[in-house]
Amino acid sequence: MSSSLETLRRGFDGDLIEPGAAEYEAASRSVLTAGSPAVVLRPASVAGVQAGVRYAAGSGLVLSVRGGGHAFAGFGTNAGGVVIDLGGLATVEVVDKERHVVRIGGGATWGHVANVLSAHGLSISSGDTKSVGVGGLTLSGGIGWKVRKYGLTLDNLVAAEVVTADGSVVRASEEENADLFWALRGGGGNFGIVTAFDLVAHPTTDVFHGKIAFPATELATVLQGWADYLRTATEDLTSTVTFANPFTGGPDAPVEILVVFDGDDPDLAAQALDPIRRLGTVIADDVALKPVAETLEAGMAPPPGIEVVTRSAFADKDAVPDVLRILAETGASERSPIIAVRSVGGAVARVAADATAYAHRQAELMFATTVIGPPPAIAAARPGLDGVWSRLAPHATGAYANFLSSADDEDTAAVYPTATYERLVTVKHQYDPANLFSQNHNVRP
Repeated sequence: MSSSLETLRRGFDGDLIEPGAAEYEAASRSVLTAGSPAVVLRPASVAGVQAGVRYAAGSGLVLSVRGGGHAFAGFGTNAGGVVIDLGGLATVEVVDKERHVVRIGGGATWGHVANVLSAHGLSISSGDTKSVGVGGLTLSGGIGWKVRKYGLTLDNLVAAEVVTADGSVVRASEEENADLFWALRGGGGNFGIVTAFDLVAHPTTDVFHGKIAFPATELATVLQGWADYLRTATEDLTSTVTFANPFTGGPDAPVEILVVFDGDDPDLAAQALDPIRRLGTVIADDVALKPVAETLEAGMAPPPGIEVVTRSAFADKDAVPDVLRILAETGASERSPIIAVRSVGGAVARVAADATAYAHRQAELMFATTVIGPPPAIAAARPGLDGVWSRLAPHATGAYANFLSSADDEDTAAVYPTATYERLVTVKHQYDPANLFSQNHNVRP
């Protein structure tokens, strides 16, 4: 390893960070996970990424790839291996003004993208946190504030520049390497390092965004009424419900409905939002017109010693009443996890299930539970959490890769239905037969 690392060092165009370096402690960890890699490579160009991939493949060490570093499962770091940090590749450029095609570097974050695009009057259907990386979110889905109108982030991807396991650079689109392009849209980081994403943006105005809150005692009726309304609401409206937050009261915490109405007309916004306000007793309402970039939250890393454990699944239309009943009962109990339920449907459901490697197209809702605390608290909460998911199992389907803290075979099977997984295996065998890119919900070649 030492000899090959010295060879890499002589021609590497970015930062090469080893244990003992002043910046190693920060460079070795991702947002949610501490690591101890043998070396962190932060290339400044695609050629640097190629060199890093060839070095990792030749070293025999495990390889982690970091975009924003927000993966709950800690994919952005490791112990004793190689980390390629894409933070040096973060440009955002409008490359086709007529079609609103935007080229985004693989290390960019959504807050940066939103700020750049706001100057052009454009937006991309993306996530809801500024510091989340474009790469990880896009490759596994992208359920954000415009998902019902413009689909998943990956539905807006039209091409990608990819460094594959042999260090080659290929372009993937509907016309070039179409099998790889299919796999990238939902297959995560299994097939290479995407150094640039070509995404179609859309013209945007300011949007109505904020939170409408109800008392915890009205949880069951508000939750079911919200889901019933979203089924027929305008696709300009996307919404998430959160409840049972232990930091705001646990079972007594307010039921918070977060909304974005995609438009700046106050009358149309009121038509879309007033049915939500009528679901119960409104105790807070801060919905206001604001720039799209301001709808993204800052995002925070947990303090040392604090873990975040999250698990997700989908609910199709027939399963919604049972899923919401179980979640409401859970949220009203002591020691409930934080629960969030996101509306999907709309534009997401108009894409065929086999058109991309993201296959959960008919789901109306994506829901997740989250537990935050020191390891003893996490261990104490786990039996209860397992019990909740056992109750949900007959009604829930699949899992959303971006909201999973684990990546075992069961998780991977939930993310990828059998037919999807088998097709992904074929693509994996072609582009990464030695499974260099294994730090993900792994598709084995």
